[in-house]
Amino acid sequence: MCLHHVSLLALLTLLVGSVSSPTTMARWLDLDDGQAVQISASNPSTIPDIASTTAPLTTTTQAITPTNALTLTLLSSYETNIFDDGAAEIVTYDPISQTLFVVNANDETVDLLDISEPLTPTLQNTIVLSVYGEVANSVAFKNDLLAVAVENEDTQANGTVVFFERDGNFLNSVNVGPLPDMLTFTPDGQKVLVANEGEPSDDYTNDPEGSISVIDISDGVTDLGPADVTTIGFTDFNTDGPRNSELDEEIRIFGPGATVAQDLEPEYITVSADSATAWVSLQENNALAVLNLTDNTVTSLIALGTKDHSAEGNGLDASDEDDTINIATWPLLGMYQPDAIAAYETDGTNYIITANEGDAREYIVEEGDEETEIFVEEARVEDLTLDPVVFPNAEDLQTDDALGRMIVTTTTGDLDDDGDFDALYSFGARSFSIFSDSGELVFDSGAALEQITAAAFPEDFNATNDENNSFDSRSDAKGPEPEGVTVGTLGEQSYAFVGLERIGGVVVYDVTDPTAPSFTTYVNNRDFAGDAEAGTAGDLGPEGLLFIPASDSPGELPLLVVANEISGSTSIYEISGDFEEIPDNTLYLPFVAR
Repeated sequence: MCLHHVSLLALLTLLVGSVSSPTTMARWLDLDDGQAVQISASNPSTIPDIASTTAPLTTTTQAITPTNALTLTLLSSYETNIFDDGAAEIVTYDPISQTLFVVNANDETVDLLDISEPLTPTLQNTIVLSVYGEVANSVAFKNDLLAVAVENEDTQANGTVVFFERDGNFLNSVNVGPLPDMLTFTPDGQKVLVANEGEPSDDYTNDPEGSISVIDISDGVTDLGPADVTTIGFTDFNTDGPRNSELDEEIRIFGPGATVAQDLEPEYITVSADSATAWVSLQENNALAVLNLTDNTVTSLIALGTKDHSAEGNGLDASDEDDTINIATWPLLGMYQPDAIAAYETDGTNYIITANEGDAREYIVEEGDEETEIFVEEARVEDLTLDPVVFPNAEDLQTDDALGRMIVTTTTGDLDDDGDFDALYSFGARSFSIFSDSGELVFDSGAALEQITAAAFPEDFNATNDENNSFDSRSDAKGPEPEGVTVGTLGEQSYAFVGLERIGGVVVYDVTDPTAPSFTTYVNNRDFAGDAEAGTAGDLGPEGLLFIPASDSPGELPLLVVANEISGSTSIYEISGDFEEIPDNTLYLPFVAR
């Protein structure tokens, strides 16, 4: 046991129940006794009490108690035995053939996994993509069609979307924009939308424009050509463009010498149930784009704003060198910067769930053993000059035990241009949020994700994803790093499944009422005693999440599939709970009984 937080663990042991079988590394946070852990926040006007050697804990009315309305049971995990090379990134599903299609960046393939027997998924085929480009970034399946987004060997050149039959037979391909990072079908199956990120070259001499490609497949894909592809760009928002006045100044446009169209980098797309509207995350820019899919135009650009980490309930652990869990409030503004986003509808209104991962720009040219920084926006608070009026306690604040180790951006914060920082902006919000369809913040999970993981794994809090014994190592950056999100409807309830890229696992919330989501459960199939490189540490680095409803499941219950990019594993969870009565002759026995 690690001595640096013995007292913390002792207290948490009284509060946390673990439900796991000897035959699986899955672990659930279970606080059935009604107790809860709430890590206290300091007064926003002062820095936290850094003299404490353990995390300041207290029970409060703001409890993070799971409802346990759902149970996620690990059925199986398909292993590629490829470590830290993206061997399982994004996953989609064909309910007819009961096949998962998994992006394997290491092998430059899409792997076809037969899950007709979910306890024993098997590799039945691979689609080799090297003939179409460099590597696949995304896959989607609908109406007998598999669509794959493939980036060019020259990352700044146009990429390709390739269409296949369910068995992997090639049908057709079309060119799209540079670096197609994500694609999805519209719910009506009439269009494929592609987020072309358009990242610059390492030396920043070639910065293509970001865009969204809309592929019209209403007449099938056999005869697809350039005329069926519409590119939605952002040139109208450039300085000399007709819509520049609509550009909110809080949208981050900061690349060296970049126009607005070059700087906006589409990351992820979600679509309304009626296929009329799409929302696009612009992660580095801390914004959303709203698209009208009737005429394929940009309706608006929405600045997501920042999260006030000095407000009660919005605390975070800011140091990787304080040897403890210290979730507290700080004079810090978190940029939401979502990666994955997911739309869902409740009471006739659309809402957008965002996984607020955060992302910084870092462009470095390597020549032999030498590195040249072209553009790097990150810096630690300890290395900045803070405004003495705004931060009168700067000397204490910039110590390693306080905020000194925290990584922030240098592109903003000097609000009066006098050479020092008047505000500190960090990457990501360590949370998931719910926004209205017009971009108004409806809910944010605050400090809950760190509180949940601290209670479940106090000895491995804010661990990284490629090595064990890495307690607290991500606290100075983006914490648990929520990256993936998907929404599933179970009975009359809507649930958000949020993947935590660093410590791992999936947090589940009931989001039926978008103004008051409730924490349902947390499951993490990671073995913190295992060896990550040797493949004995379980699932590492969840990226792609897929909800399969019961109507499409190989069995009688819905499934959650998680693609883990670091461990190269694809795991299948069965979902049971109060949403329906479990059939008497269900295909699977409870996992602990097998």
